[in-house]
Amino acid sequence: MDHFSLNSGVLHAEDVPLPQIAEEVGTPVYVYSRATLERHARVFTEGLAEVPDKLIAFAVKSNPNLAVLKVLQKAGFGADVVSGGELRRALAAGMAPAKIVFSGVGKTRAELMLGLDEGIGQFNIESREEGRELAELAAARGELAPACLRINPDVDAKTHEKISTGKAENKFGIPLVHAREVFAELVQLDGLHLRGIAVHIGSQLGDLEPLETAFGKVGKLVADLREAGHLITHVDLGGGLGVPYKAGEEFPSPADYGAMVARVTRDWRVHLTFEPGRVIAGNAGILLTRVIRVKRGGNGPPFVIVDAAMNDLARPALYGAWHDFDAVEPSGEHMTANIVGPICETGDTFARDRKCDALQSGDLAVFRTAGAYGATMASSYNSRGFVAEVLVDGDQFAVVADRIDAGAIMDAERVPEWLA
Repeated sequence: MDHFSLNSGVLHAEDVPLPQIAEEVGTPVYVYSRATLERHARVFTEGLAEVPDKLIAFAVKSNPNLAVLKVLQKAGFGADVVSGGELRRALAAGMAPAKIVFSGVGKTRAELMLGLDEGIGQFNIESREEGRELAELAAARGELAPACLRINPDVDAKTHEKISTGKAENKFGIPLVHAREVFAELVQLDGLHLRGIAVHIGSQLGDLEPLETAFGKVGKLVADLREAGHLITHVDLGGGLGVPYKAGEEFPSPADYGAMVARVTRDWRVHLTFEPGRVIAGNAGILLTRVIRVKRGGNGPPFVIVDAAMNDLARPALYGAWHDFDAVEPSGEHMTANIVGPICETGDTFARDRKCDALQSGDLAVFRTAGAYGATMASSYNSRGFVAEVLVDGDQFAVVADRIDAGAIMDAERVPEWLA
């Protein structure tokens, strides 16, 4: 459920008509619903009610906007971060350092130091080499860095290959076959409090079976490590639960997921960490755009050219991803069209042969389920600016990320004197 619906024939975000946002802020613009964010946070938390000892850490990479993070901080969430920049954002949003988990396969020495400086709750170690480096840095400070060892369970998440993270050929984690050996080595290092295991097999999962398979392997590893004499108190189960991008699609609910987790982990006796991202933010945002013109094609459908582009919403170009596309003021008439942006790339195509609301030049439309992996993946390709972002709360809204135009980006560049 989201809070984007028709009211008197006009699409609203909560109680705000989208044409008002377009008029005051311009297009394209991302629009987020506070009520939807809060509802999804509550439903996910309730789904894990049977898990007594847990931390829910929002995957900041899915939507790092400070206002979005603040909403989730107020809902009791921590943060899963994968860079020093995301760590700083989580702190700026008021998230307690103890509720911050630092994941990611390529943490630099400076980023590890930043995590230590801020006293974060957990490092998820991705390699033997990273564990050694973290231990060295912490020992030099007379500290113990709390950590879990991320393992790669070699489980096919049955998702797009570019967002699969738990197969043997993926770059993430320690191969399961080497996990006992690496854990035994790293747990002995001064400066490292290696206290558990982490796993994450992919994103946009529509089936709980791969997750249950991966969690079963983790449970066996936990038992083996304990049998070897190691103290295991924490397990990070990652995120990855998918959301419907197409009307009518069905995905496992947080309640389904929570029931599976409670059953599988019942005897583990550990503190569990969860890293939801898309399932919290995805349906909480839309990308509002305006039709530039409708261009008649050859023998095929017309091209509906909108002012949003692949630099604003990369998922369709990157993954062939689907986003429902709706008119803000639908007439009841329909058309079949190719939905494209103005970028000088054929890849700047949002949909082909899509049946949609009839549209003409100047009409407003939205790409739905754009609250995750939307603005955060934007670029300035074709010397276009960065899209603005808005947060709606009931009948009010605020710009929570300014539009950065191409001139401002150019102002950060320099021509050296020897070229002038």
